[in-house]
Amino acid sequence: MPDPVVARPKPCLVTLKGGRTYFWCSCGRSAKQPFCDGSHQGTGFEPRKVTLAADEEVLLCGCKRTGTPPFCDGAHTNLPGGSPLDDPASPANRAVREVTQREGPRARLNGACYVVRPQLAQKSVRGSLVYSYLVTGELGALYQTQVLLEARAHATPAFGFGDRDVILFVIEGEGRAVISGREFPVRATDGLYVRPGEVLQLLPQGAGPLRIFALACPLGELQWPEVMPQNFDADYPERVVSVDPEQRTAMGSRYFQILVDKRIGSKVITQFIGHIPPSKAAPHRHLYEEAIIVLSGEGCMWTEDLKVAVRAGDVIFLPRKQIHSLEATSAEGIDVVGVICPGDNPSINYYD
Repeated sequence: MPDPVVARPKPCLVTLKGGRTYFWCSCGRSAKQPFCDGSHQGTGFEPRKVTLAADEEVLLCGCKRTGTPPFCDGAHTNLPGGSPLDDPASPANRAVREVTQREGPRARLNGACYVVRPQLAQKSVRGSLVYSYLVTGELGALYQTQVLLEARAHATPAFGFGDRDVILFVIEGEGRAVISGREFPVRATDGLYVRPGEVLQLLPQGAGPLRIFALACPLGELQWPEVMPQNFDADYPERVVSVDPEQRTAMGSRYFQILVDKRIGSKVITQFIGHIPPSKAAPHRHLYEEAIIVLSGEGCMWTEDLKVAVRAGDVIFLPRKQIHSLEATSAEGIDVVGVICPGDNPSINYYD
């Protein structure tokens, strides 16, 4: 059987009505994309039936190469035209205004998008733990709270986010993380997962601090239990994921590795680490909310008609469906770690 026709190298954004049955075109020949019009007759392909329980906005595959039919899985990004780039020096882009003013630690872009410089954020202290809220509901987030944690010299107090999923990324240092009585060694660039109801304690090692970004979903604030509970969820024993170049996934000229996701129990939040070579992606959107930490290099975050310079250490908050483009301007590109929620695949995007 021949390969299906690439109807379009990008997904189709549609709203499906709950309880109604649709037939997704799998052959690529339909003139009513992404739905079947009968053109598959005699090709060996059959349409895929899909029925959702409730109304939902979804991205259906347009390239017909998805591994999760009928839904997009990002396969289009490695097809010709599937990862388009944008010229930052085009007349339209030269007219985009650069934001240089900050409201405290934040530079605001269109919508609820902003870039925060953590070293300028308000710091709070509890015992040996210094923490700063970077992404919150008050600042436009619907699904996540992000906090920068810094532990120096001594074990921190026990803390948690209550009945929430928590993903952490070690930005600097090494030490141990105690999750509800179970101890794990951690070091820079490790991802860490904490189950709902579990409690965390950080024990730094060495001369430097242990600095960690923590993201909780849904929204919530830090909680401070008086004692460490012994309620580690043994059904999910693996909690730390390290960087492994063998696990990279190509996304056009960019690549990423999934760190924490549903494989170790995180079904709502997904964490990835990736690289962007010198380039500017075409403006696009996601159906998930995203927070991106710039690990190295310099670049520029673009939205509709605003842009702002970004550098290592900055955190970018992107609301759901916000049009954006992250440009790497450093000769070596930029490295990032991102967290998406709710979602499980950072390569799924769509264009207007």
